[in-house]
Amino acid sequence: MQRKTAATDLQQRAGGILFSVSSLPGPYGIGDLGPGALRFIDFLARAGQKYWQILPLGPTSPVFGNSPYMSFSAFGGNPLFISPELLLQQNLLRQPDLPPTDFSKYTVDYPSLIRWKRTILDRAWQNFQASSYQTALDTFCKQHPWVNDHALFLALKTYYKDKPWYLWPKEIRFREQSALQQAKEILSREIEQAIFEQYLFFRQWEQVHSYARRKNIQIIGDLPIYVGLDSVDVWANREIYDLNPKSGRPKTIAGVPPDYFSATGQRWGNPLYRWNSRSITVKKRLYDWWEKRLELIFNQVDVIRIDHFRGFESYWSIPAKEKTAINGIWKKGPGKPFFQDMEGRLGRLPIIAEDLGIITPAVEQLRDDLGYPGMKILLFAFDGNPDNSYLPQNMNKNCVVYTGTHDNDTAVGWYLSPDVTPESRRQAKRQANRTDDDASSFHKDMIYLAHSSTAALAIIPMQDLLGFGNDCRMNIPSTTEGNWSWRCARRFMTNELADWFRETTEFFGRLNQNASSAPEQAIKKYQDHADTDTQRQSP
Repeated sequence: MQRKTAATDLQQRAGGILFSVSSLPGPYGIGDLGPGALRFIDFLARAGQKYWQILPLGPTSPVFGNSPYMSFSAFGGNPLFISPELLLQQNLLRQPDLPPTDFSKYTVDYPSLIRWKRTILDRAWQNFQASSYQTALDTFCKQHPWVNDHALFLALKTYYKDKPWYLWPKEIRFREQSALQQAKEILSREIEQAIFEQYLFFRQWEQVHSYARRKNIQIIGDLPIYVGLDSVDVWANREIYDLNPKSGRPKTIAGVPPDYFSATGQRWGNPLYRWNSRSITVKKRLYDWWEKRLELIFNQVDVIRIDHFRGFESYWSIPAKEKTAINGIWKKGPGKPFFQDMEGRLGRLPIIAEDLGIITPAVEQLRDDLGYPGMKILLFAFDGNPDNSYLPQNMNKNCVVYTGTHDNDTAVGWYLSPDVTPESRRQAKRQANRTDDDASSFHKDMIYLAHSSTAALAIIPMQDLLGFGNDCRMNIPSTTEGNWSWRCARRFMTNELADWFRETTEFFGRLNQNASSAPEQAIKKYQDHADTDTQRQSP
């Protein structure tokens, strides 16, 4: 598969916005890959930004709180992001096929959304079968061979009442060929429909990515280092994970040790890779799997942020029987040779290293030897320590500065939090050369600090650009309820906001001079048509 990403220079001074696809405006319960995504790209261009950073695009599950960081497929796309407007345009749906909706513009109601989306995807599949469809799906499968296991896994999950794969019958659990062939025959229609939904997702995402490229906007994707235990990736590639060979359950699992934030550490539960296996075959299969994973995501986006980058230098290995992360040990990761191997296969990889938390000199050395920029979070800077590495004056050029991330409170939420000391608030204000105690403008203070810093790239979460409070934060780590649900109503994404953001971006030398903000005529016609359809369908 040929790389389709644009040439990227992360050392060039630039700006961008962090905004999950799920948070995009739109009438159908969740952000999707239709007009809302294209309008946001136009917003970025008008605001003089170069980058759109997103969260992982993989399918999510209510079992894991709909977290994009705990997907059952490292390769698949989230069918919830499939745009009904595009299905209407492609004649895969008609207006009567869309059930009435009363979705909120501000939050995602996942249970209602999943039921509604399932209905329209089933109808689109029925309509697709009435056309000459097999050639399109056959071509997609040849381009994306992983989709066959992905679709079979989903069909089996439904067949076995959503039980995890390690509780399936032994012959299916261990992928005996005769059993798999029989399952493919019995579940052929369900398998084809799952392939169809991935075909729709990838086709629609390619339209979004192509539009961004034409507007000279680059997309930063997000790659979780680990995969979920109950995933097609583990089921179809058991030999590359540290599993019990008889039961299929993990022997060791991922997490992080106790620290200031947690006395018992974090027990994530993901199976660990067999980086240190003495088997040449295992190592080859593990590296080949990673090559395919990186190749796929670099065909979807232009840059990737690797979540928990430190795990490539060393990782916390917890015996699976342990109830907490206390009794783990550090084990060496694959280190620099892994990335050299991947770049030898795929070419230079534009990567941002998520290096937050307690980071050792060895991790910093790995990051610097590879030339990957790390991350700096402004909201971590105001502890009174003049040597704090997150203070703007202490940053180096080769890093990406954020006001906050998806795991942090918003800037305004942070300022108003009772957990933040008056001293920290005063330091933050003074850092921005402000002496007031106005919370309503604090997000602008943080944007000022980010844009004025020496960091090559400054990324602002959409909530901080808008000045929203903590009711709009994306995620509270170590909780499972109410996360990943924030959405931005279209009325907030104004030309005035884009123009203000462009001005501060230009003032600090971060303007994307090549961005084209005018909607393409064909896109504009489509958007206008989609808006009309949406107005008919909206309550």
